[in-house]
Order: sequence, then structure tokens, then C-alpha cells
Amino acid sequence: MTEDNRPPRTFKGLLRWATTPPQAWGVYLLAIILVWLVSFYAGSLKPKKLPDTSPPAATAPKS
Repeated sequence: MTEDNRPPRTFKGLLRWATTPPQAWGVYLLAIILVWLVSFYAGSLKPKKLPDTSPPAATAPKS
């Protein structure tokens, strides 16, 4: 087995990797696609119908 002396991966290291020029374009494109998908999904949802709040007519027949 070989010894691995690299430090463990951290969020700061991932952020530094994602902001370097070649990867930054991919991360940017992925973020734009994700925002578009979420907004498309939210726009396609149908609002819930609220029940009518008006009371029934006083002359409605009882059945």
C-alpha cells in the first residue's frame, strides 16, 4: 500500500477548485441550468383552489 499524505478535502478546498478558470465555467453553467430548472418547475405547479367563502343562498331548497 502507498501512503497518502494529502490533507483531507475541505469545503474551502472545493471552493478554491471550483473557482479556478476551467472549472468555473462548468460550475457557472451548472448553476444557471439548476436555476432554470427550479424556476420552470415552480412555474408549472398549479395553485391550490380555495373553497368558496360565500354562504349558501337563503332561498336554497333543503333536500
